[in-house]
Amino acid sequence: MYLAREGKSISKSFRREAEAKSWRADALAAAQRGAIRATGRDTRTLAVARREFVDGMKAGTMRPKNRGRYKPNTSRSYERALVNHIERSPLGRLKVADVRRADVQALADELLASGLAPGTVSNVLNPIQALYRRLIDRDLIAHNPATRVDLPAQGSTRPKRIASAAKAARLIAPLRDEERPLWAAAFYAGLRRGELQSLRVCDVDLGASLIHVEFGWDQEEGAIEPKSEASRRTIPLLASLRDHLDEYLIRTGREGAQLVFGRSAKDPFAPPVTDQRGKDAWEAAGLQPITLHEARHTFASLMIAAGANAKAVQEFMGHSKIQTTFDTYGHLLPGSHDEVRQRMDAYLLEAASDSTDAGQGHQHDRPAQRSGG
Repeated sequence: MYLAREGKSISKSFRREAEAKSWRADALAAAQRGAIRATGRDTRTLAVARREFVDGMKAGTMRPKNRGRYKPNTSRSYERALVNHIERSPLGRLKVADVRRADVQALADELLASGLAPGTVSNVLNPIQALYRRLIDRDLIAHNPATRVDLPAQGSTRPKRIASAAKAARLIAPLRDEERPLWAAAFYAGLRRGELQSLRVCDVDLGASLIHVEFGWDQEEGAIEPKSEASRRTIPLLASLRDHLDEYLIRTGREGAQLVFGRSAKDPFAPPVTDQRGKDAWEAAGLQPITLHEARHTFASLMIAAGANAKAVQEFMGHSKIQTTFDTYGHLLPGSHDEVRQRMDAYLLEAASDSTDAGQGHQHDRPAQRSGG
């Protein structure tokens, strides 16, 4: 075994195999704590290793596990974390093999003390965690010092604002003609902002009443592969949305691979402009503004209210894991709190009633049997 910080190897011989296995188990446990390494020494500093990792992300040679490549926005986010925080810190000057959990925790504590939010600090640590996961998967290092770092809780993932079906209709009504179909697609199809920007006319199947989500959108790269395989999905085209799209597509004359909601057939809409136009229209109408992302949440809540099960919600929202659906919308799903109590009370009351009826029936039967005997 190799002691990383001490810069020396250790070995030991045993007379019995059981003793060797016991020592090996202890050594592996020490390796998980970062005390020793069982593989070759990585002499790069963490900052250098992270730079090579970011460059590989951009080139496509470094990719997330079981996926084709990183999204451009993720590469840029990792690079910002590297330049703004990691390269400047004492952590960045440590050798990759020498980094301990205490070193990563020290960086996290320093960033929190400087006033950064826990979510921002978590984003700074993400590139370090990704680097070590890759090194471990390829047997280049034995432990991940960026795991189990202590950060304050970031609060609930539940959406803060969701419109009812009636309010969604009221919010769409005062918008400009060219804005209504876009917001209707957010409210009634749950598309992400990038999915709305990249949606093509050929992705909308009016005959079959389906919408095919094939791409996302990056503000610098343009059309990109979806966020995950689950993001590439087919969504039912609701009548409430179709009413807006039919007239809109006829009026614009767009077709084929042209963008549905672009400011032109090839140029996507600008989210800040769309948000401001919506805000202006709603304030003029005395309505509280909403964001495109909150409109997406509204679609999920409308599905649940209409009786959709969790699996359908996961599929149509494009979540890669059902846990994401439960974490975000579990409080809206049937069977929560008061509904569970009411159903359980009714069930137990019915069971008690059946038991009483059965007991009374049994007592009446006995005299009749004796009489007949």
